[in-house]
Amino acid sequence: MNGVRVGNRMIGTQSPVTVGWENIPRVQGGPFKQFFFTWFQPTVLFGLIAFWYYAPNSIAKASTAIGIGIGFRVLLLIMEWAFPRHESWNLTWKELVTDLFYVGLGYTILRMVDGYIGDGPIIEGIQNYFHSEKFTWFTGMPLLVQAFMISFIFDFGQYWMHRGMHNWYPLWLPHSVHHYITQLNINKGAVGNPVELFLIGLGVGGFFDFLPRAALLAGAIGLAVGSYQHINVRFNSPRWWRFLFNTTEHHSVHHSQDFEATRSNYSNTYIFIDRMFGTCIDGEAELLGMEGGRRMSIREQMTYPFTEGWKTLRERYGRTASATATAVPAE
Repeated sequence: MNGVRVGNRMIGTQSPVTVGWENIPRVQGGPFKQFFFTWFQPTVLFGLIAFWYYAPNSIAKASTAIGIGIGFRVLLLIMEWAFPRHESWNLTWKELVTDLFYVGLGYTILRMVDGYIGDGPIIEGIQNYFHSEKFTWFTGMPLLVQAFMISFIFDFGQYWMHRGMHNWYPLWLPHSVHHYITQLNINKGAVGNPVELFLIGLGVGGFFDFLPRAALLAGAIGLAVGSYQHINVRFNSPRWWRFLFNTTEHHSVHHSQDFEATRSNYSNTYIFIDRMFGTCIDGEAELLGMEGGRRMSIREQMTYPFTEGWKTLRERYGRTASATATAVPAE
């Protein structure tokens, strides 16, 4: 397999990867179908922004955001069933139950843990130690600017955390579990080892003070853009959308079975962050996963970082101890 040169790297030498937007298939069909799959994403984004900007205080609250989020994901599940991008990614009952298990884990245990040792308590501890206050002047900025800042600051931190997970072995161990998924579906972003899911959720936004309405707007942006990372639906996304935002195509490259391709497209929402640091690859892949597409059970997903880490320690320090004993002559 020859691959395609992207900068100084060869992409697709280990597994097929389509490189370049001009080589990616587009949605075929009549004018209405093409219009729908071209403008669905922008319409949802601007519609949610308008809703949260103008909604009265009586409904502009977190419970409303949760309800909208659940309803939107149900709609995307229906779209996956009706308009699959790849037949090989179609949901089975086993895949669906696994995904929902991790969604439930995120809404319950992980949320409780985050309340005690997440970025909020950590940031509060740092502020108390240095006797510092939040950057309150952010509340004086226009509401939409605040929303973008919340979203961008979090995604910028996620970019470096995600990139670090691919470049530092102790962080790679918990993150590698997520790379064993063999298909993209709407809830696959929740699948992973709990340690990785906790780490990827850390952010520095708590150092800044924003209006509550701005946080709701930022959440709407994340929902209307980040939801498409893991989805088995093809869109004819406008060129400006593909330039600014992470897409299913970008994320499928990141999850491909080709090693060099996985070291790209680290951002969650804004792909222009990857463009800034030279880690963006425009393209797509269908064959996903690791070890030839081996699927992990939930039990292995929970224990893999610890068992694999212990094995690595034994191999490294076991060999060192053995070599030392061999080098010391017996008396």
